[in-house]
Amino acid sequence: MYQTATVALLASLMPMANAHYFFDKLVVNGQASADFVRSNTRPIAYMPTKWKNSFDNTTPDSIDFRCNVGATNKGSKATAKVKAGDSLAMTIAVGARMEHPGPGQVYMSKAPGAAGSYDGSGDWFKIHQETICNPSGDIKKDAWCTWSKDRISFKIPQGIPDGDYLIRSEHIGLHGAHDGQAEFYYGCAQVTVSGGSGSIPSNTVKIPGVYKVNDPEVNFSVWSNNKNYPAKGPGPAVFTPNTSATTPAKEDASPVASPVSTPISSAAPVSSSTPSKPAQSPAPSADPSKCGMYIRRHARDIAQIAAAFLH
Repeated sequence: MYQTATVALLASLMPMANAHYFFDKLVVNGQASADFVRSNTRPIAYMPTKWKNSFDNTTPDSIDFRCNVGATNKGSKATAKVKAGDSLAMTIAVGARMEHPGPGQVYMSKAPGAAGSYDGSGDWFKIHQETICNPSGDIKKDAWCTWSKDRISFKIPQGIPDGDYLIRSEHIGLHGAHDGQAEFYYGCAQVTVSGGSGSIPSNTVKIPGVYKVNDPEVNFSVWSNNKNYPAKGPGPAVFTPNTSATTPAKEDASPVASPVSTPISSAAPVSSSTPSKPAQSPAPSADPSKCGMYIRRHARDIAQIAAAFLH
């Protein structure tokens, strides 16, 4: 009876957890697999990374900001074979959707060898960005291109050289940004690109270092009703070879299916020599009178409630 009650309770609390998420599958031309995505090892996988009030000493200045805790230094099970121009997406796990206001972006970094043994310490360039799509919408909700989606869809650029890459998808929740508490959700997939041409773009960045704590793009307040989000978006400009367009790729709404790419074994884990930056001292939380609609219980709270029922 207690187990039945606990299951019912957790089901009722799922909408609270829906606001936190992580990327768990790579979709290649409509075919999806978790084998190509590096798994993070955080105690609660879908908790965000923040500068203030960090959950586990991980901040955007940490080495693990590249691919997430445990995923920066360990390859995935396989590497997807893709072609330049292919349509891809990275999807959100456990049926969650992006229900925080904020931009989405995708980065790539060329591995010096096999993607499975690459720690992401090289150069990264942005290939996709989504900011404001609906200027007449609510800046706290559906004004954003990412609102209520379960994935970020993009295309592999035509103008990059062949080889192995890490692909890093990211969503930034801005509901607490006015208090310096932007929330970063991100993950990495491994791909081998063929059929490409050109060279790595010049406007590259390092991760960590792509964002600074005082950047206006990650401190933008959605509570002032200001819809003039910086057009460039967070980080560098989007790399757009042979075109001036910077609009989001067409949404890949294909159902999740079995993978068709040929897997390759990932290499041994790579060690990281730079420790994560210690967490900063806790700061006052965002104004509860404004943030009430976005406050959710964290998974640890849900677990405690469930434990109470089991005992």
